[in-house]
Amino acid sequence: MDAGPELFKALGDATRRTILDELTDRDGQTLFELCGRLTMKHGLTSSRQAVSQHLAVLEEAGLVRTRRQGRYKFHDLDTGPLRSIVERWPIDREAPEP
Repeated sequence: MDAGPELFKALGDATRRTILDELTDRDGQTLFELCGRLTMKHGLTSSRQAVSQHLAVLEEAGLVRTRRQGRYKFHDLDTGPLRSIVERWPIDREAPEP
């Protein structure tokens, strides 16, 4: 997968990065759970609709996968697209001598 504009757009927003942090801490959350954690832990008072739109951008970029179980929709983190960034700009190169 190539690091396309959708990936950089998704990562370019602080709220979306916070959502990814929350999914890193606890994968498989519902929209209701995410909204609660964003409010309680981070003081973000985004509406459920706004968080849902952020999740849609993250899903379009491939960073979030959803799965339905009964009437619930769970959101899971997928770090696969981030590999294309690491492959493009590897960080394990030796630093030049000053």
